Amino acid sequence: MNDFEIVKKLLIEDRSIRRFDASKKIGADTLKELVELTRYCASGRNLQPLKYRIVNDKEECEAVFPALKWAGYLSDWDGPIDTERPVAYLVQCLDTRLTGNLLCDDGIQLQAITLGARALGIGGCIIKSFNVEIIKQSLQLEDYYKPIYVLALGYPVEKVIIEDMSGKPDADVKYYRSPDEIHHVPKRPLSELLIQTPFAKHEE
Repeated sequence: MNDFEIVKKLLIEDRSIRRFDASKKIGADTLKELVELTRYCASGRNLQPLKYRIVNDKEECEAVFPALKWAGYLSDWDGPIDTERPVAYLVQCLDTRLTGNLLCDDGIQLQAITLGARALGIGGCIIKSFNVEIIKQSLQLEDYYKPIYVLALGYPVEKVIIEDMSGKPDADVKYYRSPDEIHHVPKRPLSELLIQTPFAKHEE
C-alpha cells in the first residue's frame, strides 16, 4: 500500500464515533501525542493560536458530558449511555491574546488529530454544539481561552459505514442508524464534487 492509499484508507475509516467502550481509557501521553500532530499543520499567518485542554480524568469527563449535544439528525437519541460514553476529550480553544480570527486552522487541526487517533484505533466525534459556559467553568479555563470545538474520544463500539449516493438523485444526506445499530453516512459521488464548465477538460 503506497502513501496515498494509506491516507485514503484512514480518511474512509475516520468516521464520527458516538459510542465508545467506557472501560478502555486513553492515557495523557497518547492525548499529548495527538495534540502534537497539530504542530505540523498549516496555520493562517502562522499564528498557531489554537490551544487544547486535555480531559481524561473521570470527574472532569463527567462534568463535560452534560454540556454536549449529540447527533442532531438522530432526534430520538439523547447520546451514549454510561457504558458507552467518551473516556477523554480534547477541548480546542482559541487563545484570544494572539488573535480574534482563527481563519481555517480549527478544521485542519481537528482532521489531523482524528486521523492520528484512527491510526491508533481510537475513534472521535467533533462536537460544535455545546454549552460554552459549562465547559469553561468545569475546566476552569481562563477568560482569554475561547472554546471552539470539543473532540470526544474513545475506543469505538459501533460500526459506521459510508453509503455512496451515486445514481440516487433523491438520496438524503442525513446520516442514520439502521435497526441493526449500524450508523450510515451518505456521501456524494466524485462527479458531484467537480465543477463542469464548457472550458473544463478532464482526462479520463
